[in-house]
Amino acid sequence: MEFGKPARSGYLPLLMDTLVRVTDLSRRFGSQQALSDVNLCLDRGEVLGLLGPNGAGKTTCLRILSGMLAPSRGRIEIQGIDLARKPLQAKRHLGYLPERPPLHPELRVDEYLTFCARIHRLPSRRIPESVAEAKRRCGLENSGQRLIAKLSKGFRQRLGIAQAILHRPKLLILDEPTEGLDPFQMRELRALIRSLAEECGVILSSHLLGEVQAVCDRAVIMHQGRVRFDARLQPSSQCSQWRIRLTPTSDAGVLVTLPHVLSSEAIGGDRYLVELDELGTAADLSRGIVMAGLGLLELLPEHSDLERVFFDLIGVEDRT
Repeated sequence: MEFGKPARSGYLPLLMDTLVRVTDLSRRFGSQQALSDVNLCLDRGEVLGLLGPNGAGKTTCLRILSGMLAPSRGRIEIQGIDLARKPLQAKRHLGYLPERPPLHPELRVDEYLTFCARIHRLPSRRIPESVAEAKRRCGLENSGQRLIAKLSKGFRQRLGIAQAILHRPKLLILDEPTEGLDPFQMRELRALIRSLAEECGVILSSHLLGEVQAVCDRAVIMHQGRVRFDARLQPSSQCSQWRIRLTPTSDAGVLVTLPHVLSSEAIGGDRYLVELDELGTAADLSRGIVMAGLGLLELLPEHSDLERVFFDLIGVEDRT
């Protein structure tokens, strides 16, 4: 993981690949300061994870970015368009899934998506094609005539994303998109988000570290309305440290002799923390372990950096 520098106040130059720029964003509700001097940038094709405990200001930030809530101070630009000065023009590039998807349970899927397409002001001739494309991308091809009230939680989340991408936005904002889903549904939704990021930038709000690590390119940690941390995440395939578990009869001393292995440390319970050099991969490590005759039971990337930073920043001891 590469640690980012704290965002600085002041006007930041718009770079060629910058899709969204947020400068000195603040919001007050009466005497309560919900957001204070938030600075963010999002590049095209990037998935940004907005992390933080409950009450950190994530949802308030996303509502302001989506144009549903006005900031007390600050500036938001989408595709170089000022959201406050030209809201309709800026929102044409924006798709938004709130924490509770705005669904109408009495409608069928096709009826609802057609209704949303009209709200997005799509030309009538384009609506059938746009609805079909959104359903295809979200795995709803065979659900067009189903009542929304009969859909499972996972399919409702898919439908919420479908309404947000009908007009092919450049920016997609998702507030807690995997909330309440089972592990299988979460995995499917993560894959969908990654595929959508091929065509747009995505801002994903969550309080789950594992979710952000699984799907995001960059993490921003918020606490008490401020950005406390902003850094790119290292893909699991490029992780230099791996946690492994071997069968009890394995000779763990052999680990340090394997190709690309720099060190091996016992961490208890037949588990070891192995560090690889810059060229080493998980495939190299697993292959070396098997060829050495060791029994490999588990191989996981070590992601302790983000977890440690998260708990350090919010002032809570990690008791796990």
